[in-house]
Amino acid sequence: MMKTAALTLMLVSLICSGCATTGGATGEEEPTLIDAEGSSPAEVAASLEAAAPNTEGGSKQEEGELPLAVAESEPPKEGPEEVIVQSRILTRHQVIQDLVAEAQAVLRDIELEYVFTGKGKRQVLRGRPVAFALWNETKQEWSVAQIELPRPPITWQPGRKPLKFRTLTPGIQAKHVKGTGAERLMFSFSQDGNPLKVYGRKFPVFDNNLIKRRQWRAVAQSAKPIIYLPFTEDTFDPGFVSGGKEFLVATARKAIEELRLAQVPSAAFPGELLADSIPLSVVTTLAVIEQTDDNDYVQKQAIAFDEVLSQYGLKQEEAYRYSVSSANALGPMQFTNRRGNGTYSLVVRRCRGANIDPVFERGATNLLNAMKAAVCLLDLELAGMRADIRRAYRDNPAVLGIFPVAAYNGGPRNVTKLYRVLTQMKVKLDELSRPGEQLAGAAVKCPCVWKTVGAEVRPVAIPRYNNENRWYIEKYQSIVSLFE
Repeated sequence: MMKTAALTLMLVSLICSGCATTGGATGEEEPTLIDAEGSSPAEVAASLEAAAPNTEGGSKQEEGELPLAVAESEPPKEGPEEVIVQSRILTRHQVIQDLVAEAQAVLRDIELEYVFTGKGKRQVLRGRPVAFALWNETKQEWSVAQIELPRPPITWQPGRKPLKFRTLTPGIQAKHVKGTGAERLMFSFSQDGNPLKVYGRKFPVFDNNLIKRRQWRAVAQSAKPIIYLPFTEDTFDPGFVSGGKEFLVATARKAIEELRLAQVPSAAFPGELLADSIPLSVVTTLAVIEQTDDNDYVQKQAIAFDEVLSQYGLKQEEAYRYSVSSANALGPMQFTNRRGNGTYSLVVRRCRGANIDPVFERGATNLLNAMKAAVCLLDLELAGMRADIRRAYRDNPAVLGIFPVAAYNGGPRNVTKLYRVLTQMKVKLDELSRPGEQLAGAAVKCPCVWKTVGAEVRPVAIPRYNNENRWYIEKYQSIVSLFE
């Protein structure tokens, strides 16, 4: 394997600083441009409804435009105590981390070229150039492939027409795999019939305001390239899965400890602390299901969760920092801004003692801060719910957690709808249970809730009231026990 001493020396610092770097710092060359607190439940509910995210938002692969401020900011450097990944196949971790670090070095000096078409006022940016660092296992050598996506906004949807793109590197075959944005865009590559493995990707982040104004020259000139690695099967490892779980637990524990030290009161349970209102398992579960695509879960079940956990294990604080939904929810916990009227601004206003970072782009992309904000939001959601739901939640928070997470996903209206359909299904709150086993020959099509009937636990299909919310509940129930 051709590895230089310089690349080897870079390994530790590159990995420890995360799996992404930003470009466009002062002094860099110009990009190449080519022409061719004590509120009533009613008040809480009203503010939550105004900030509620838009559900039915589609696949996680339908990504929004990453805010330029995120690409310009420094990745978080301080996290919980270091989590050492323990695995029987430690050498595989070393190989993966080594290749990821080398890919970053390979891409660092790669220049992205922006091509323009038309003349005068009709001149437009042809597309978004993206570079991939490819490893040839057979030849033990690196190569770089460049492709060009359509200029934003991209309207591609998974399962429909293929994404149109240009392959700019001769001799290399490219195939779009998933995603369109900074977090999930991925291609597969081959050359002369041999697969090439992706270990890094250089992606330019654009200023969305300039895109809206169609100032394409300014879009290219202000672009900030980030070097990042979306999930690939080549970087999946069981050790990273267990390490990701440990990392999420450690981060959530620190978030709750900070809230406890700050003595932040609970809005849902007066006289109690916010740190005692939401279990650690609910917070860590949210960090996984917010990044698990519904279609991936349907097809892969628990493996879909493992793929997300593997990302957390490999990239730690950097994982899902660049995740932007089609509804512009940002970061690992998917908070919204909406010009100061989204879920993030709500918790900043309502949880003042929690020391939530007031800057949306910075706070929503920092996992520790975002987890504290998530605890605040879940508590606020509970405060706006019916008293019988809150009482049942206190008795069984893991199972009744379906209510606050339903609200987290889609706002208070989804709690009302969920409660209504449970009533129609003749499922009482104290009958809700953890998932059991489907009986052979009597399988119920899920998404489901599970009802205690005598000594048995039976699935009851959830009628369609909001498809994304139903699958959100299904995913929550399927993984919450992993973190208990």
